[in-house]
Amino acid sequence: MRVLLRAVFQASFKYNRHIWKRSFHSDSTDDFGLLCQNEAFLKQATSVTMSSDKVDPTNIVGSWSTSVSKSGEYVRKQSTFREHVTADGSSGFKAEKGRYHLYVSYACPWAHRTLISRKLKGLEDVISFTVVDWLLGDGGWNFTDKKPGCTLDPIHGAKFLREIYLKANPDYSGNITVPVLYDKTKGTIVNNESSEIIRMFNTAFNEFCATEEQKKLHLYPEELRDKIDEVNDWVYPNINNGVYRAGFARSQEAYDKAVKDVFEHLDKLEGILEKSRYLTGNCLTEADVRLFTTLIRFDPVYVGHFKCNKKRIVDYPNIWAYVREIYQTSGVAETVNQEHIQKHYQQSHVQINPFAIVAIGPKINYDEPHGREKVGCGKAQKRKPSTDTVSPSRKSPRKK
Repeated sequence: MRVLLRAVFQASFKYNRHIWKRSFHSDSTDDFGLLCQNEAFLKQATSVTMSSDKVDPTNIVGSWSTSVSKSGEYVRKQSTFREHVTADGSSGFKAEKGRYHLYVSYACPWAHRTLISRKLKGLEDVISFTVVDWLLGDGGWNFTDKKPGCTLDPIHGAKFLREIYLKANPDYSGNITVPVLYDKTKGTIVNNESSEIIRMFNTAFNEFCATEEQKKLHLYPEELRDKIDEVNDWVYPNINNGVYRAGFARSQEAYDKAVKDVFEHLDKLEGILEKSRYLTGNCLTEADVRLFTTLIRFDPVYVGHFKCNKKRIVDYPNIWAYVREIYQTSGVAETVNQEHIQKHYQQSHVQINPFAIVAIGPKINYDEPHGREKVGCGKAQKRKPSTDTVSPSRKSPRKK
């Protein structure tokens, strides 16, 4: 019965894709809308749980297309795996060198947060990582070594990231997302919520940081937590997720609301950065890391692909200089892969870019001097050592 249903849904999908290809050359949008509905329905209907090691590439759980409300608004779903690594192991997951592995996409801003935090804290030799294919196609995120910067799965030899989720939980039926923090010892996923993973990296692995300076680096210091949480609470829905709400909108009303939120808060951000070197003062914190991964993608992708084209980041003097300063921070540039970023969005989102044509530009020089040393008091605030054990889930109720 499952096989029969899947065959029916696949046939329906192929038929409507054929209709859409014809209607693309006409003024009609009814067939395209039908395609989008059937595409989402197909993904939901074919997400049959599999307990074997063999994964059917057509067995895809819902992605962004199943997260669109009836009014056409994109609503991001919550992450599912929410365990925590702790220094003392009291959580059941003790911080140890070589025990944990990250599955990431260079294209994904949420996964990018974890790569930056891993780099800033000097954990390159402590936590290994695998980069999925930039193309999110049939079967979901997959592993390959045939494209620059992509790597095979070194742990299970999996073909799809979905297999890793099913090994952790054979009954899993949620979205397959990156990043994933995987415990090689227990053979399970610890966490797939980026906002919590970066807090684990901030303190739990301090014993293993490459340098004393990186050990002392605190991206969520106690004296700034309220301020950081406050910033995160408006940056996430209006900028981080705001660009997705605009790009994935399926109604004019939903797009208008989302894009207005994006630029109102970019204007707010410009005012803050005119007086403050970073979002919460003169120290780089997790709030800056979380914002940066959206801003570095804004002009190359979100301006055109997500229709966030009222202004570019380079049109905001303070934001643009701020982006360059963070990019030029030691190690950060190594985590930015514009080839993956641009090819992922423009080749994967065929609902937005039907022919998957990748734009030639823009050409942006992130190495241009930023001059941010002159902003604020000019001296970095003194930090308390990163030794606390704050819960990574503080203020992280959803995918942030």
